[in-house]
Amino acid sequence: MLTRDFIALSLSSVRFHRTRSLLTALGIAVGIAAVVLLTSIGEGINKFVLAEFTQFGTNLVAVNPGKSATFGISGALVNSVRPLSLDDAGTLARLPHIEAVVPMVQGNAAVESSQRSRRTYVYGVSESVPAVWQMKPALGRFLPADDPRFARSFVVLGSKIRDELFKQENPLGERVRIGGESFRVIGVMESKGQLLGFDLDDAVYIPTHKAMALFDQEGLMEIDLLYRAGIDSTVIADQVKQHLIARHGNEDFTITTQDQMLETLGSVLNILTLAVGALGGISLLVGGVGILTIMTISVNERIAEVGLLRALGAQKNQILWLFLGEAVVLSSLGGLAGLVIGTGGAGLLHAAIPALPTHTSWSYVLAAECVAAVIGLAAGVMPAWRAARLDPIEALRTE
Repeated sequence: MLTRDFIALSLSSVRFHRTRSLLTALGIAVGIAAVVLLTSIGEGINKFVLAEFTQFGTNLVAVNPGKSATFGISGALVNSVRPLSLDDAGTLARLPHIEAVVPMVQGNAAVESSQRSRRTYVYGVSESVPAVWQMKPALGRFLPADDPRFARSFVVLGSKIRDELFKQENPLGERVRIGGESFRVIGVMESKGQLLGFDLDDAVYIPTHKAMALFDQEGLMEIDLLYRAGIDSTVIADQVKQHLIARHGNEDFTITTQDQMLETLGSVLNILTLAVGALGGISLLVGGVGILTIMTISVNERIAEVGLLRALGAQKNQILWLFLGEAVVLSSLGGLAGLVIGTGGAGLLHAAIPALPTHTSWSYVLAAECVAAVIGLAAGVMPAWRAARLDPIEALRTE
């Protein structure tokens, strides 16, 4: 049998039974579209979350009080033999390769100005926040480099708290009360948006020692370190560990590098993407069952045709590949349609809901298309094998 005749025969049944072929291909198309759409959402969320975390830079190491073996538990919730102090932060700043340090205390308090009041996050930090957290003032300046224990009562407002308290007025030089203590406004931070539900713009920044007194804290909640680019984070972490053990006498703290955080977060998000892709894969299996059903019906309807082909000299393997070719054509057409629907749907979804990020991963698309072809091939094997084994004489008698 010539190749062009083989292709013509494979396509002829698809063209002749248009409605049946359309419905069969539709089953695969829905599966591919589901895989592409769901993985696009998963990949989009993956990239969005990672981008949110890396907006503060990647050369960061966080030190929390208390030894915790479980990643992600705040050191403020763990009892420590010796709390982290401002002196700890000061000595860490003098270690090799450390460029800046932010000793941090966090709390919640009412911020009052004239007749307006708003309860918001209060961060006790140092002058190094713009370098370490990559957050710059949009108006005025950030906290000055005062002696940590004698820092002046200055405050820098987040963009949202500025709008709530001062509207369109210039807040620089004005005084606000935080937890009953007066602070002078010297700057307003640029808008940073939200990070995993936390509004970074709805916050105020005051000197660390002032925040420790305000919230009656004996120690720091965290020390963030910015180290020089090109240095291995494990080297920095080990250096910090040995230094603090020498000061504290034992390892009563937890060190987390940005690389560890991103690796853990990336693993979780990758599992999420695979999980939603697997849900779409269920639709592919349903489509495969549809191809198996249609191909079985097709063999039953074309027994006489198979007998005639065998009588004319067609070999068993040619009959086998004839029906397999038809199954692959149906799955391939469905796969291409699903690709168009899935990518188009992902684009429309992002256009309709800009806050929902989507990103089509072509590795997942290629994998889905290959799976569709394999499913079509596998679903067509049994009916095709049955057609190839038909006795030509018995097959002709069914006419």
